[in-house]
Amino acid sequence: MTPPDPRLAGHVDIRRTVDAVWRIESARLIAGLVRMVRDVGLAEELAQDALVAALERWPADGVPDNPGAWLMATAKHRAIDRLRRSKLIQGKHDELAYALEHQQHDADAKVETSLDDPIGDDLLRLVFIACHPVLSTDAQVALTLRLLGGLATDEIARAFLVPEPTIAQRIVRAKRALADARVPFEVPRGDALVERMSSVLAVVYLVFNEGYAATAGDDWMRPQLCEEALRLGRVVAGLMPREPEVHGLLALMEIQASRTHARVGPAGEPVLLLDQDRARWDRLLIRRGLAALECAEKLGGARGPYALQAAIAACHARALTAAETDWARIAALYAVLAQVAPSPVVELNRAVAVSMAAGPAAGLALVDAIAAEPTLRHYHLLPSVRGELLSRLGRLPEARIEFERAAELTRNERERNLLRARAAACTPA
Repeated sequence: MTPPDPRLAGHVDIRRTVDAVWRIESARLIAGLVRMVRDVGLAEELAQDALVAALERWPADGVPDNPGAWLMATAKHRAIDRLRRSKLIQGKHDELAYALEHQQHDADAKVETSLDDPIGDDLLRLVFIACHPVLSTDAQVALTLRLLGGLATDEIARAFLVPEPTIAQRIVRAKRALADARVPFEVPRGDALVERMSSVLAVVYLVFNEGYAATAGDDWMRPQLCEEALRLGRVVAGLMPREPEVHGLLALMEIQASRTHARVGPAGEPVLLLDQDRARWDRLLIRRGLAALECAEKLGGARGPYALQAAIAACHARALTAAETDWARIAALYAVLAQVAPSPVVELNRAVAVSMAAGPAAGLALVDAIAAEPTLRHYHLLPSVRGELLSRLGRLPEARIEFERAAELTRNERERNLLRARAAACTPA
């Protein structure tokens, strides 16, 4: 038998390193490039060029000490080359190329940041660009998930519960619309800031959700996405301290993030809410979340969609054990949420709460009432919840079928293994 070529193993390790660096650095890389070239589509292309260069050079040269800076420097050089080859007005390109050549350090970039900008954050500016009114709300969210989260088109499609080609078209059209409109790279002011805030909050929360429960891949969570969404949420809360829903979203993310270390087992396997060791929940994040929720409520936002979800999360956070959870209050809060922001997913979550408060039969009736909802057709949590309720009712053969279907629908390998194990547990010995 021929021994494996150690060079191949090295290439695999480098590829994994590049993938990891890309997940962490891509959003900052693209945001910094947009500030320089003023074109979202071009910035993403330059970032991808830098990624290809890393895949070509790092196996031979080794991973640089600061891979993020290496990618940025490489992308800047590619930008200069592209601008000089461009058929547009050469004079303007020479001017921009000259500027780019003198932006090799973060300090230089900071000097160029507008002095009247209250945030000074490229990533947040990128969020507001992607949430510009020239785009539809769906396009805004899809584009920002692509740029800030570094998510593939199919991952975004699953977050939206819509077909992948639909998301691909949204992203392409969004980039074209932003380029045609010559959208400035800045945070809006006054009324424009308020108008675009709801889209920004939706984007931030979807980025957080992708980190909290990854839609695809080998990892149950992507903590760096949760951290980035939390950071952006805190910045937005500082920017708009009188907006209750900003604090509601921040409260929701802080409380959910408190469970991070308890949600994953020793081998990386998922640990579901009722099985988590609550001693591992981060009490500091819980306190921060409860304080943000109190702020939202004092500002009159208790019935805001994010504040309501934060109040639900707070019920879990206040319960020292799963048995102490106030499921009746959670079910009542979901009922209000279903009125304020109706959706099949909210109804599915309400069914879970009702099953815990009033028994699995009551929950199953609610699930069956929405089972034919088209948007839930490929949503793996529908058969997963149904399987759990059937299992609790002792209807094990039916439960096994539901868990197997859920396993087929999910794209996350960790979750698939969990669902297969649940299916196997429903099979008679």
